[in-house]
Amino acid sequence: MTKLGVNIDHVATLRQARKENEPCPLSAVPICEKAGANSIVAHLREDRRHIQDQDILALRKTISTSFNMEMSIASSIVDITCRIKPDQATLVPERRQEITTEGGLNVLKYLSKIKKASEKLTKAGIVVSLFIDPDIKQIKATHTAGIPMIEIHTGTYALAKSKLNQKRELDKIRRATDYAKNLGLKVAAGHGLKYHNTAPIAAIKGIEELNIGHSIVSRAVFVGLAKAVREMKTIIRMASQK
Repeated sequence: MTKLGVNIDHVATLRQARKENEPCPLSAVPICEKAGANSIVAHLREDRRHIQDQDILALRKTISTSFNMEMSIASSIVDITCRIKPDQATLVPERRQEITTEGGLNVLKYLSKIKKASEKLTKAGIVVSLFIDPDIKQIKATHTAGIPMIEIHTGTYALAKSKLNQKRELDKIRRATDYAKNLGLKVAAGHGLKYHNTAPIAAIKGIEELNIGHSIVSRAVFVGLAKAVREMKTIIRMASQK
């Protein structure tokens, strides 16, 4: 079955809105894991808008499943990640003015910097993944760089306004997944996935894990975090078993 990684960034977003101690993202970890999360995801942004350095330190000690740390290729963030040693580091593009990540990493443009960061992370015993658009050229560049895993950006699919455009984006993701798997890469996917649009992505053969955060935390406001995670797990399980 396709796995679920739960991104807890927006638990920290709520906390940072008041600059207090609640809600604590660490408290979300055992709830998510008990409800079926296969991994916990957290993004240490350069501007520290939600997750903080002390969170990352504590998460490494708290997570019992797998810790996937999202990060930019900035040398300072790479150094922190090498010290923390999460199970996985997912390299993502990052701009200070963006509300959330707006697209995939341009591997072709930043190949040298990506390879340098990847080599340092790999040497520290961390599995490296690149968050990229469903683009064959980007996947080929990832493979050429010797990076073993990708996470396909599903944001364009999630924002599609018509069924036709949604189908086109879904086809792109499906073709990208097939191409990556044929190269021997592991494939995850995520961004913008919600309870009403996750099933078609989860049904794509070859996608091993979906990383979802904002919609789960949003749903948790009304039904509780454990139930929100279980509901998403059910959607993924039913779709991936078809």
